[in-house]
Amino acid sequence: MTSLAADPVDLEQVRQRVFLALFIALAVALHTFEALLPNPLPWFRIGLANILGLAALFIYGIRALWIVTFARILVGSLLLGTLFSPAFLLSFSGGLLATLLMSLAFWLWRPKIGPVGVSLIGALGHASGQLLIAWLLIVRHPSIWMMLPFFLLFALISGMVSGLAADFLIESLLKHPAFERLRNMVGREVL
Repeated sequence: MTSLAADPVDLEQVRQRVFLALFIALAVALHTFEALLPNPLPWFRIGLANILGLAALFIYGIRALWIVTFARILVGSLLLGTLFSPAFLLSFSGGLLATLLMSLAFWLWRPKIGPVGVSLIGALGHASGQLLIAWLLIVRHPSIWMMLPFFLLFALISGMVSGLAADFLIESLLKHPAFERLRNMVGREVL
């Protein structure tokens, strides 16, 4: 019989899976909660669930970002009853472009870019992806592009908020004993 204490690699893999499942569950909860909040204008959301995607990216890597993002979108849309609706298409397209851009930024500039920078890039991609799909599928009128500056301004603000929150979350998680090996690999100073 094997003990978990004797297999530190197995224990670490189990912990990673548990934390990734928690990231997904919390992202779905935040996605659902945020959908219930009143919006000043359509499609304007802060993107609180992106905080968990960013944490997954910086702790586990690009694959984890994709898993958290699309599990959140699919499960959250299923819970809200919007699966395959126009709202789902907007969320999915924005999430796809944002995740692609965040992955590229992380891969290309990893030592030089942090959660705030990646979040800003993702927020701008999300707003652009949503507006593009809205123009292609919902509102086929060129004046929709007049909203782009407002979307990008709101994306910068929400991206900054999400990035700062994600940076705080990552720093807090790296203090947890479950992330000791990762903390040593990353070389981040954690109190």
